[in-house]
Amino acid sequence: MTVYFNGEFLEKEEVRISPDDRGFLFADGAYEVMRAYNGTPFMAEDHVRRLERSLSELRITGIDTGPLRDAAERLLMLNDLEGTNAAIYVEVTRGAAPRAHAFPPEGTAPTVFMSATPFPLLVNEMREGTKIILLPDLRWLRCDIKSVSLLPNILASQKASEEGALEAVLVRDGVITEGASSNFAAVFDGKLVTHPECELILSGITRKVALGLCGELDIPVDETPIPEESIREADEVMVFSTRKEVMPVIKVDDMTVGDGKPGSVTMKLQKAFRELVVRLCGA
Repeated sequence: MTVYFNGEFLEKEEVRISPDDRGFLFADGAYEVMRAYNGTPFMAEDHVRRLERSLSELRITGIDTGPLRDAAERLLMLNDLEGTNAAIYVEVTRGAAPRAHAFPPEGTAPTVFMSATPFPLLVNEMREGTKIILLPDLRWLRCDIKSVSLLPNILASQKASEEGALEAVLVRDGVITEGASSNFAAVFDGKLVTHPECELILSGITRKVALGLCGELDIPVDETPIPEESIREADEVMVFSTRKEVMPVIKVDDMTVGDGKPGSVTMKLQKAFRELVVRLCGA
C-alpha cells in the first residue's frame, strides 16, 4: 500500500513515526475520513474545511491543506482504487517534541499522514435497516473538534458490537446527542428532528448533505435536542456518516422502531443521497 507521509508518497512499511510524536503520546491531533466513489472524493472541500477548523481550534499550525486533495486523488490512483468505493484517511498531529504537556516550541513541524483503502457500501444494512444501542455520552465537551482522542467512542462502539448493533448512540443529560461515529436523527409526524450543531456534536458532512436534501424534498427539519424518553414515540430513526451514508434504524436497544422496517422519509433521503453521489462522482 502506498501512503502519503509528510509530503512524500511511500510504501506504508517505510513510514517511521517518532515515539515522541504528540499524536502517539497525547492524541494531540485531528483527522478526517472522506469517501471516494469511482475514484472521485465526495464533498472533499467540506472535509478539508472541517479539518482546517479542527486544527485551528487545537491551535496546530504550520500545515498547508492545499495539496491534500491532489494527494488524495493520487493515492487512489497509486493503490488501484479509481474504479471502486474507497476511504481516504487524513491525520495531522502537532509533531514530535520532548514529552511535555504544554505545546512544543514554535516551528515544530506537524506530522501529516494519509491513506486510501477499499470501503464497501453497507448494502444489506442500508436496505433492511439496523440496530443501535443507547449509552451515556462520556466524551469531552468539544465534540465539534474531530480529534484523534477517541477512547470513549471506541469503548461505546465495542459495546455496540458485543450487542449485535451497528452503532452506539449517546445520551447526555437525558438528551440524545449523536452516535459514536455518526450523527443521529428521528422522524416525528413527518418532521426530521436532529440535535443542533454545537460543541456537543460533530458537524457531520453527511448530516449537512442530508439536511440540504430535506429542503429539496420538502421534508420539514427541526434542529432541536431529542429527549431520550421520546425515542419511543419516533416513527423513524436514522444515523448519518461517511461510512453509513443515510442508514435506517429499525431497532433501538430492545425496542422496535415503527413497523420494524426502514421508514419512508429515511428511504426517500437515502435515494436522494445516492442520486447525488452518482451526479457528483458517477457511481
